[in-house]
Amino acid sequence: MAQIPEVVFQTYDKGWGQFNSLDLIEDKRIVIFALPGAFTPTCSNFQLPAYEEAYDEIREQMIDEVYCLSVNDGFVMNAWFDEQNIKKVKSIPDGNGEFTHAMGMSVSKSNLGFGFRSWRYAMIVDQCEIEMTFVEEGKIGNCYQDPYMVSDPQTVLKYLRSK
Repeated sequence: MAQIPEVVFQTYDKGWGQFNSLDLIEDKRIVIFALPGAFTPTCSNFQLPAYEEAYDEIREQMIDEVYCLSVNDGFVMNAWFDEQNIKKVKSIPDGNGEFTHAMGMSVSKSNLGFGFRSWRYAMIVDQCEIEMTFVEEGKIGNCYQDPYMVSDPQTVLKYLRSK
C-alpha cells in the first residue's frame, strides 16, 4: 500500500492555523473524498450533501472520520460548508494544491477558468496507508465532462461493508 503524502494545510477558523496531513490521519482509518471545487454544481448538489447524509453510516463501518478535500482556500471551504449546512463532514482546504499534486490527482481546469484542481476521487486511508481508491474514469486536463460514478458514498460503503 502507498502512503499518503505529507503536506501542511493552511486553515482559517477564527484565526490562522495549520495541520499536517499525517497528524490528521495518524492512528485512524478515514475516508477522504476529493472534488474539483466548492460551490460547483456536482460538488454542491450531489457529492458533498451525499457524504453528509451518509456520514453516520460510514462511521459505523470502522471509520474514524470523513473529510472533503478541495483545491480551495480555508475561507472558501468554510463559506461553502456554512452555505451547505454541513455539520459532520470535515473540510480539508488544499489551497495550494500540494496534496492533490502529490497524489497525482491535479488536473488543469483552465477551460473553465478554474486553473489546476483535483480530479474527483475518494479513498480509504488506514493509519496513513492508502487502503483503497475510487477514481473517476477519464482523468485528463480540461475535460468537459465531470464524472461522478465511483467516488460517491454508496460505492465507498459497498466496499466498507465487504471488509
